[in-house]
Amino acid sequence: MSTPAADIPSVPATSPGAVKPIALPLLVALSLCHLLNDLIQSLLPAVYPLLKERFALDFGQIGLITLTWQFTASLLQPLVGIYTDRHPQPYSLAFGMGSTLIGLVLLSQATGFALLLVAAALIGTGSSVFHPESSRIARMASGGRHGFAQSLFQVGGNIGSAIGPLLAAFIVMPRGQGSIGWFAIAALAGIIMLARIGRWYAAELAHARRQKHVVSTALVLPRGTVVRALFVLGLLVFSKYFYLASLTSYYTFYLMARFGLDARSAQLHLFAFLGAVAAGTLVGGPVGDRIGRRYVIWGSILGVLPFTVLLPHANLGATTVLTIVIGFVLASAFAAILVYAQELVPGRTGTVSGLFFGFAFGMGGLGAAVLGQLADRIGIEAVYAICAWLPAIGLLAWFLPKTKPHHP
Repeated sequence: MSTPAADIPSVPATSPGAVKPIALPLLVALSLCHLLNDLIQSLLPAVYPLLKERFALDFGQIGLITLTWQFTASLLQPLVGIYTDRHPQPYSLAFGMGSTLIGLVLLSQATGFALLLVAAALIGTGSSVFHPESSRIARMASGGRHGFAQSLFQVGGNIGSAIGPLLAAFIVMPRGQGSIGWFAIAALAGIIMLARIGRWYAAELAHARRQKHVVSTALVLPRGTVVRALFVLGLLVFSKYFYLASLTSYYTFYLMARFGLDARSAQLHLFAFLGAVAAGTLVGGPVGDRIGRRYVIWGSILGVLPFTVLLPHANLGATTVLTIVIGFVLASAFAAILVYAQELVPGRTGTVSGLFFGFAFGMGGLGAAVLGQLADRIGIEAVYAICAWLPAIGLLAWFLPKTKPHHP
């Protein structure tokens, strides 16, 4: 049995074999909106120390805030994707950013724990609405260069996630809770841009419905093969984000414990790693367009294994180099994984995007929680020695069906 045909054409064409040129300005705008979205999302955990002191919260209450935020930001994404696959909502992105805006303002003015939970839920809901539909728009605007479009879209999120905590440290922490509201300017800018993107999306949907011919780069495979491939991709995402959680959440503590660095120096090493992640994200998609996504997935997840195994035994200089290489190589996989999955299930771009974005965020959050508990028991250095072998799961990429690279 084959997978279903696309309900909504992702690449409309005016004639057989024709593909629209890439809409690069729109993709840049979409990436910038992703930056703004993820910048705001990263503010919440960055201001936990301030909220803990301001409201005398215990760690259990901090955990409930995180659970509320992660639930709405991660688990709702597949549901949003399923709905928008059947009922596209061109202006839902602007409304989603509106939810984030309300959550920000409420967070800046909250007077109790219950309001903090509501604010966290609204901020997370905005992210859940944003990712599935924006990933679909990136595919529609790609001109057939799906990997490049997803990489450009995702790198905005990487940059936003990296600079959000910095802005929190320099703006919010010295000035207090009320200064969180200043970031409403970013949300307003996002709403304006996303409304314009929504108009483009609505026009493309109307154009696609009028066309009789659609160019599709989707794979047509037996359902069992598709299910097996999606399961393998899920395991690869698990290994990638569990390992990334060990670096994004605990790298500074590792450097301080192993090499005696102060917090400032350790943060500089973390920023270098996050920069490498952003660069790898930008490169992985276009390379997958050229040589095939399966090879990028294989090389990214499994190829990083020698470096992760060496990391727990390296001196400080080698650790810096190794983590930059690890960040670059490992980050190159996600755009390829996402586009590969979208092609496995044509016509379900929102569902697939919501599922993989949500699963990735969920694994990152779960990984941080599990590894934190493990570090308390066995030490942070032992955690890195164990996590070093997670990329070996990349061997499962062997079971992914082979595809041909697409050259638009």
